[in-house]
Amino acid sequence: MVTATGTPSYRHYDIKEAGDLISRLPDDILQLILSYLSTRFAIRTSALSRRWRHLWSDTWSLSFYRDRPDAATSINRILDRYRAPKLMSFRICSSRSDKLADIDSWINFAVSRNVENLSLDLDSGKFDIPDFLFINSSIKKLYLIFGYYTNDMNPKCSVSWTSLKTLSLYDCNISDESIANILSGCPVLESLSLLFCKKLRVLDLRKSPHLITLEIKRYCVSEPTQLVAPHIRCLRLRNSQKPCALVDVSSLSQAELDIAVFKIVDNKLDVDFHQTMVVKMLEKCQNVEKLTLGANILKILSLAELRGVSFPKLKAKALTLDTMISRYVIPGIVRVLQNSPDLKKLTIQPMGTYPIPEKHIDIYLDSHGLNWDQSWSSEFNVELKQVASFMQLVLKTTKTLELIVARVKGYIKGRCFVELRRMVPMLTRNNNVSIVLSSRKKRCRATG
Repeated sequence: MVTATGTPSYRHYDIKEAGDLISRLPDDILQLILSYLSTRFAIRTSALSRRWRHLWSDTWSLSFYRDRPDAATSINRILDRYRAPKLMSFRICSSRSDKLADIDSWINFAVSRNVENLSLDLDSGKFDIPDFLFINSSIKKLYLIFGYYTNDMNPKCSVSWTSLKTLSLYDCNISDESIANILSGCPVLESLSLLFCKKLRVLDLRKSPHLITLEIKRYCVSEPTQLVAPHIRCLRLRNSQKPCALVDVSSLSQAELDIAVFKIVDNKLDVDFHQTMVVKMLEKCQNVEKLTLGANILKILSLAELRGVSFPKLKAKALTLDTMISRYVIPGIVRVLQNSPDLKKLTIQPMGTYPIPEKHIDIYLDSHGLNWDQSWSSEFNVELKQVASFMQLVLKTTKTLELIVARVKGYIKGRCFVELRRMVPMLTRNNNVSIVLSSRKKRCRATG
């Protein structure tokens, strides 16, 4: 019911009944609910009633964010009041003002409660990971974020993470010897993420047979890396402009690849260098069934296509293109489609980081007497007709395709999206292909 002023009106007993429903829940259910809140808000519920006073102290999750000068004192007080013998999840973000002894005690507290999911954001200057953390049989998921001035991650003891299945290292200085020590102590590790980790030259995963998922993101200053990973099945590689040699990825079935070009000297794009790196990466992923290619890789492949460079044949059945549709990627996309005779599903979505600027590509083309197909617009001027033309081109190029998913929410909106939706049946009239369009609020499926 709505009053004359437009304000909802509720009967008193409705609210009372709702309160009774909550009060009937057992403590373990309420504690589970509180575990999904930040610890600060969970503690505030202690003011509701006598029953709620200590409920938060038996939750299975604690999380702390350093956003106040007195946070360290507050954290210590909260940990003294915590009562649960088992801690499933513990997350803490430290700051440079924190005492190293406090950070050690917080980590020790989590370890003493047999924590399974541990997340540490260590922005505390010269902090060394304590030895007792490297010898732990309860942790199953570990996420470490290191500050810029943090010491190298160099275990001084033999690592023993016998239950660890997921390891993520962010902004970490780690050597080949240190990562080898860590991996030797993770017998059941299944997922490894190395995000902007420095000093690592060769990543050898031959002795990690259970490791099936690997994610690597690299700085432009990172040394060239060799990857020896015969057991991994899923690879996400967002590379810098330095090469990453895929020495052995023979079990790979899913790959997401892109490069980042941070620095271009004298407006000259080193096409030969990037082209060689990209083509070698594709050659190592020829047997991958689910393949994702980023915008910069597609731009380099487009330049290679204009130069007449041959591409490897691919066995991909599902292909995702993380790019906007423009003349800077069209030639590369067409060649990849032609070289994917088993393709069943194509997904297009406008994503990507650190795009190669258009002007540097144009400068290269002008200096080598090469020209784009001018019927396609530039990267940042995508029109409705360009999307429709691209779909027509895809349908003409591929013979085995069954499904196209176009996530065009980034650049086709409102009335243009509605108009594109109306075009879809015309595009698929003579093809046995389904096209799925998606925007922020709408989803449309049409079948020819």
